[in-house]
Amino acid sequence: MKRLSLIWAVAKREAKILYINRLYACCMVVFPLLTMFFFTSLLEEGLPEEMPVGIVDLDNTSTSRNLIRRLDAFQSSRVVARFPSVAEARRAIQENQIYAFLYIPKGTTDKLLSSRQPKVSYYYSMTTVSSGSLLMKDLKTISTLGSAAVGQATMRARGFTPQQIQTFLQPIRIDTHQIVNPWSNYNAYLSTVFVPGVMMLFMFLVSAYSLGMELKFGRGKEWLQTADGHIVVALLGKYLPQALVFLCISFVFQYYVYDVLHFPRLGDVWDIILLCLLEVFSAIGFGVFAFGLMPSLRMSMSVCSLWAVLSMSLAGSAFPVMGMDSPIQSLTWLFPLRHYYMLYQITVFNGFPLIDAWFHLAAMVAFTLLPWLVMKKIKNAMLTYVYIP
Repeated sequence: MKRLSLIWAVAKREAKILYINRLYACCMVVFPLLTMFFFTSLLEEGLPEEMPVGIVDLDNTSTSRNLIRRLDAFQSSRVVARFPSVAEARRAIQENQIYAFLYIPKGTTDKLLSSRQPKVSYYYSMTTVSSGSLLMKDLKTISTLGSAAVGQATMRARGFTPQQIQTFLQPIRIDTHQIVNPWSNYNAYLSTVFVPGVMMLFMFLVSAYSLGMELKFGRGKEWLQTADGHIVVALLGKYLPQALVFLCISFVFQYYVYDVLHFPRLGDVWDIILLCLLEVFSAIGFGVFAFGLMPSLRMSMSVCSLWAVLSMSLAGSAFPVMGMDSPIQSLTWLFPLRHYYMLYQITVFNGFPLIDAWFHLAAMVAFTLLPWLVMKKIKNAMLTYVYIP
């Protein structure tokens, strides 16, 4: 009971500090909420829509104009300009006025009708991977539809039945099934990782910052005296209010994306609760560990910032880890966000049992327990170190 009362005394002291220093409120509540609404509203449509496309139509026939109208009707593409030459269209791509353009050379319709295989070219910029990939798909589709339309008209004139025409034009019918996320909604699989990643950044920074401020203002001895000299009690009491606040923000985010935005999920509520707990505790654990390795406000926060930024790239959501070089694949195990992402994918998104993600679960528990390795160093820093700006 004495230890519990000491933890409560340290927690009240920390809550008072959180209330007085408004920077904590910004980093723990305001900025995470802004991040949450920013990312989810940025990708509100699910996929990029009406991306600008140019046209170079030197044929200028009813067939070519029909192709252009079909391209403009696609969800991802919007024809915004027509150019007299390929050189001008290319310059427009380089100036970022358009993302792609379709080139229809003169005589395309005549060659189509006489079965002489005309060449229709399309150019797209891969400076932005998502826009380039989606527009490439649209341009490829419209090119295929052009030849199919002429072939369909020719076969209909020769007396072929609709079934024969369909079999000839599409010998193999593709039946596509996109599991869990059939809408290809970018918001559902990017925001669910980017937002927790940014929240982990704030958890890293706040946990290291709170210890650094004790050292900076010479409050370390007072902090330890409140805990009766027990560093474990001091750390538990100090991070109890922070953990509660971050847990509330995490639960708000999960409620918002699943019950308000209706993101797809196959896992149950307990998987989500466990994921939130592991997210908060592992992030705070890593922040405390970073300060324990380098008991310096500036250095520990720099390490936390670097680790959080790198984790965005190495989590595997934007680029698959299996496609990275072997040394980089090994490094991904050192980032809590990577294990968070894998737990989310396995248990929440796909609904598999937790045992299938046991290694990632153990890794996040290990991040939570990292402060045990540096507790004595943190205590020694609070008692003997002198703050150096």
